[in-house]
Amino acid sequence: MDTVPSKKIIGEFKASLRGFLVLPGDDDYDRSRKVWNGMIDKHPAMIAYCGDAGDVIKSVEFARTHGLLTAVRGGGHNVAGNAVCDDGIVIDLSRMKGIEIDAESRIARAQAGMTWGEFDRATQAEGLATTGGIVSRTGIAGLTLGGGIGWLMRKFGVTCDNLLSVELVTADGRLLTVNEQENQDLFWGVRGGGGNFGIVTEFTYRLHEVGPVLAGTVYYPASKCREVLRFYREYLAAIPDELTTMFAYVAASSIPALSRLLQVGPVVAIHVCYAGPVETGKKALQPLLDLGPPLLDAVQRMPYVELQSMLDSGAPPDLQNYWKSAYLKTLSDPALEVLEAFSKTITSPLSQVHIQHLGGAVQRTGEDAMAFSHRSALCVLNIVTKWEGSRASERHMQWTRDFEAAMRPHSTGGVYVNFLGEEGEDRVKAAYGPAKYARLVALKSKYDPANFFRLNQNIKPAAGNLLDKTGQRIDT
Repeated sequence: MDTVPSKKIIGEFKASLRGFLVLPGDDDYDRSRKVWNGMIDKHPAMIAYCGDAGDVIKSVEFARTHGLLTAVRGGGHNVAGNAVCDDGIVIDLSRMKGIEIDAESRIARAQAGMTWGEFDRATQAEGLATTGGIVSRTGIAGLTLGGGIGWLMRKFGVTCDNLLSVELVTADGRLLTVNEQENQDLFWGVRGGGGNFGIVTEFTYRLHEVGPVLAGTVYYPASKCREVLRFYREYLAAIPDELTTMFAYVAASSIPALSRLLQVGPVVAIHVCYAGPVETGKKALQPLLDLGPPLLDAVQRMPYVELQSMLDSGAPPDLQNYWKSAYLKTLSDPALEVLEAFSKTITSPLSQVHIQHLGGAVQRTGEDAMAFSHRSALCVLNIVTKWEGSRASERHMQWTRDFEAAMRPHSTGGVYVNFLGEEGEDRVKAAYGPAKYARLVALKSKYDPANFFRLNQNIKPAAGNLLDKTGQRIDT
């Protein structure tokens, strides 16, 4: 930080908030500084729990005046851990959970502190939903701003395809309405460009009629990994848009249903959601059973909110998390060989390998419509490495790095920004491609020329008085 605010100044700031301020030494400090990824251990100088957009503006102005490194936290669920920082200020939105639903027009206005579990419970009370994340504790803010892949994407598009408007606080403390009518250039950028341009305090979403879904998981022994992968490749070519699927290689010990019923090692799984008529869905899913007797068929008709928390047990807080991701252009035989070989050498029983199928409505939106990119990819690969403690960290991380490197010949070269860790500027560029990245740089230069919002998958402005992540001035 450039200047250390005095106790008097901090006290005045604290008294001005509708929310509250947590400082080192407070009873709640250690709990408040934690984020989902247990690998992240940062010690901010203060954490401002905002009560409304006015508090966000005050916090931004306070941070800018005193040269404080600034992190922004919604759900705090992102693997990179940028929602917290050392020495600076965390602007926390998690107390901002207001939501208004217009069931007739199928629109929801939600504050940025909501999680997907909270949002889905509110919208499902009206029989409505929009595409959200696959873990209910994930915040709506980060997922939406980075794109938003989830169980309804093949039918209704990714989350940012369903975003109608946002309220956004800029680096100079203005509150802007951003949509197709106002600040259109910024609306293009926030749909996929992450938190680079400001702090979104409220989101307006298009909703869709969504009743109970046919969903769950079919499990097979890991010995059938190659066979299941080959089947999955052919299966994807024929499934309807109502069906969204995800292949996973996972340790059985992390699946409560399996660990109770079966004494098996790692398994392969196909997670499914069919958002349409049940009988039609059963026909679409029958090939999963025809492949051979599964270890467990856990597909059933269930409420959408139950589906949305189905994978929560596999994503608990406080574990060490280190991910690598890539968009895949094909599931060729050589790609399947790499997937199988590395899955079999998985170094932690808590780790998982995910392949999420895109297509459908994801691909029908034009590539240039918004910052979210790589819509033509077949799948997203996410190597979800997690473990307890830190003794074997390097072994687990090296396995992850080697796996991702071996898959590069089979990738598009792109990456989904929401799955990125701290991987450097080139990987951020890969999330968008050269043309889109240049357009995002221009937007950043317009709305945040000093790179105030830099704790993110950062898009640096083309020029300006730039600072690095420690607050030091850097040359451009």
